[in-house]
Amino acid sequence: MSAGDANLVIGRAGDPMAIRVAAAAELSKKPLKITAMAESRKIAEDAIAPFSRKTLFLVLTDGSVLSEPNAMARYLYGCDKVDIICESRLEWEESVLRPAVYSGDSGAVQRLVTEELGSLVDGHPIDLADISIACTLKSALLLGMELSDDAKQYVGKVMETAEVVASLEKIGFGKVDDAMSAQVVKSDVDEIDGNKIKLPKVGDRNILITSALPYVNNVPHLGNIIGCVLSADVYARFCRARGYNCIYVCGTDEYGTATETKAIEEGLSCQELCDKYNAIHKEIYDWFDIKFDKFGRTPTRYQTEIAQETFNQLRENGYLEEKTVEQLYSEPLQKFLADRYVTGTCPKCLYEDARGDQCDSCGSLLNPTELKNPKCAMSGSKPVLKSTRHVFLDLPKLSEDLQAYIDRSSKEGGWSSNCMHVTKAWLDQGLKSRCITRDLKWGTPVPLDGFRDKVFYVWFDAPIGYVSITATYCGDKWKAWWMPSEYFVDGESVPDVELVQFMGKDNVPFHTIIFPACQIGSQKPWTMMNSISVTEYLNYEDGKFSKSRGIGVFGNDAKETGIPVEVWRYYLLSMRPESQDSVFQWDDFAAKSNAELNDNLGNFINRTLKFIYARFDATVPGTANGKMDESVNRVLCDYGEKISEHVASYIQALESKKMKSALQSAMMVSKSGNLFFQETEIWKVVKENRDTAAAYISSCFGTSVVLAALLEPFMPSLTAKILDQMNLDSCPSMTDDLIDKCKSVGDIVAEGHKLVKEPVPIFKKITEEEVSELRARYAGSQASRVEGSKPSDAEQKQPESKKDKGKKEKKEAKGAKEELSSKMKKMSLSDKSVDISRIDIRVGKIVECKKHPDADSLYVETVDVGEEKPRTVVSGLVKFIPLEQMQNRKVVLVCNLKPANMRGIKSEAMVLAATAPDGNSVELVEPPASAEIGSRIHVEGYEGEADDILNPKKKVWEKVQVDLGTNDAKQACYKGVPFSGPCTVASIVNGSIK
Repeated sequence: MSAGDANLVIGRAGDPMAIRVAAAAELSKKPLKITAMAESRKIAEDAIAPFSRKTLFLVLTDGSVLSEPNAMARYLYGCDKVDIICESRLEWEESVLRPAVYSGDSGAVQRLVTEELGSLVDGHPIDLADISIACTLKSALLLGMELSDDAKQYVGKVMETAEVVASLEKIGFGKVDDAMSAQVVKSDVDEIDGNKIKLPKVGDRNILITSALPYVNNVPHLGNIIGCVLSADVYARFCRARGYNCIYVCGTDEYGTATETKAIEEGLSCQELCDKYNAIHKEIYDWFDIKFDKFGRTPTRYQTEIAQETFNQLRENGYLEEKTVEQLYSEPLQKFLADRYVTGTCPKCLYEDARGDQCDSCGSLLNPTELKNPKCAMSGSKPVLKSTRHVFLDLPKLSEDLQAYIDRSSKEGGWSSNCMHVTKAWLDQGLKSRCITRDLKWGTPVPLDGFRDKVFYVWFDAPIGYVSITATYCGDKWKAWWMPSEYFVDGESVPDVELVQFMGKDNVPFHTIIFPACQIGSQKPWTMMNSISVTEYLNYEDGKFSKSRGIGVFGNDAKETGIPVEVWRYYLLSMRPESQDSVFQWDDFAAKSNAELNDNLGNFINRTLKFIYARFDATVPGTANGKMDESVNRVLCDYGEKISEHVASYIQALESKKMKSALQSAMMVSKSGNLFFQETEIWKVVKENRDTAAAYISSCFGTSVVLAALLEPFMPSLTAKILDQMNLDSCPSMTDDLIDKCKSVGDIVAEGHKLVKEPVPIFKKITEEEVSELRARYAGSQASRVEGSKPSDAEQKQPESKKDKGKKEKKEAKGAKEELSSKMKKMSLSDKSVDISRIDIRVGKIVECKKHPDADSLYVETVDVGEEKPRTVVSGLVKFIPLEQMQNRKVVLVCNLKPANMRGIKSEAMVLAATAPDGNSVELVEPPASAEIGSRIHVEGYEGEADDILNPKKKVWEKVQVDLGTNDAKQACYKGVPFSGPCTVASIVNGSIK
């Protein structure tokens, strides 16, 4: 879909959110077309994937789409015209004011407006931020919220500008109507109300659902998707339909060796690589209709804090030990090699391409030193052994408590047999101390002297990602889910929380042994895993899916086939490898789609709706008259009993997390419906006894409604299509009452319900020609497909001789060395990594400070930073720090930001200050009294040359800033590591720094 010669806004008439977008175009004099959402659906039903979830879009002339109001406004206005002050106010509107308004928190809105009113009405020229803020305050007024007279005058003044008046006319599609706008705002509030943060409740069944965090170094393939996120999504949707209080959290696992390796391969920094693939993962999961409550990522401040706190608790409780170990070292690279930097022959199954941490063939966990014929995965050279010190988790000391937990939880939670097999194998071998640190840069720093140049091993760190991602969902209330007895205090009852986890079998020991051991050893009241659902491997045609080798069908491939998402979800879930490996085969994929979806399910729904549309004037006729005949009533009762039994089996199966069995029960409902339609011969009966036919077809319609409900967890997009054709807004809840209602399935929808659309088939058959084309398209690896060098049949089938393989490996090793040498000259991880070493932080002294002549909330400081001339710095600290306290004092500054114009004065640096967690106080970060003016501030473990000037487009400062804060000792820190000096604040603990 393209917007043509002008950008295109798609929205709802009267939407205040859209006013800022149209006004931005007016301010910049850019042409803009506006069309209603209903009309846009006719233009491009499937062109914009998020249509089903969003109500405002900007379609650019190149066909790309923006869907956040301020992002649209910035684009149309011109990002280069948005100065720092305007950007700061836009962020305040988006992240603080708007959530308060649209969550209906009138008190918070009044408080926020009172706090900011001075900066709103300080006489500055009206800019894009004012329009954005006024539009949101207009929404508050439409919702009936009380604002002060000054605030109302501010809104009125902004709304009376020529650009906004013109925008109001356009967004109203020819008329301005507050009633229309109020209806739009209230519908948005209702939608947000349904998406409010959920916390455990006493008396509810509270379920915390996680799926194994997908690793970020590649595109997820179908085996990854069915093994974790899709299975968990089905269960989460089922729990919501049952009325349980549940949240589903997941995110990308981004730390570790694999990220460093992939970053070098792609010539990116680790942060850039993670940003790229996190977005790819999210896009794929969105397409697959995975409905997370939160999809996050591991590199966050919460991750650092919780992981380091858990480590410190384990150390204090005596469950950690330090050891000197022999580790493989690369002399060409001059570095210790982490597990995945080493490949070789597995000592257990003799697979020749095993990784240093785990064998892909037999699944055994390994140490790199155990591999036969080890080689460096980066250079191809043979590594040597050297001594280094690491921290180990003392699993033997925890074994008794761990065994008791496993015995109790596996019985109560019904752990699957494959899960118990893997766990028991570990226990039977005898638990050994496990190393939990690594010689890497990309990871959570180890907060222990002598180890601060190391990071946590990914499998100590990664499970904590579930906790930190929950924290990004509900903030400091995360303990409500993970430590409810600590969160619910002051005499409150403590709600029970069930932790249910989904994963593939290769992840089992980390979730049943290592993470529970860490929880037990911390001696904190953790929510521990109750139930675990584990899958075997999904293989591809004649081999294994492999992310590292690019073999199989990947998430983006599925999207590009043009086959609807419901078909992919159905096939994967019907083939879910619950107790043994299963195989994805294109022939089987087509056969299941054609026979089970099209011929069974699609046929039943379509023939039912078409019959009602054609024979009963598109109106559900009801069963009342037909039931008066005893024989007809008996037929209906027998049929209802069958449907009821299938629904009961379905609910029981999903409660036990048996997805395949539940899906089979749902499809049995469809099969029973088809059989009922055939055996009753409705097409004949309607000519002889219309009342009887009415009862029969109403039962078929009710069955179709039940099918929509049963299939929603498995194929939500299909349920939406079925409901649309039935002219229904929703399907029945999955309560136990539904089992009883199905006994009178023809009465589930009231007599007289109208169909408004002529029914159309909901599936299309996949032809043999399409199967052949798909198999050919996805043969070989992703790389070969991109390069257009699909292997021949002979190449795919002929095994490689050992001699040829040896020659090939030598050639590849030589090529790898040359390629690595070239890449190492161009970049190194430390040079390219986005971390604090890139930031030029210096000690400075304010020699003069005064109020900004054109902005009441800003100071203008003259700061000596040890250069020939002092720098001018503009800071928004007026309402936090008195003017007299800003004079003649040492400060800490960021000196390599691009200079920015702030209300007519160029700011050449930024003074660092800490903000308290509640946002009510701000304090300057101060260097030691003895620090020399102009000296650079460093952070241990992050040495390196700072950029001359930070590129604003790369967002380096923004990515580093999220990991800046103060610790319990009031020291300024980066990822928990104190600034040199140290640098301190007066009183703020656990604050943010910017």
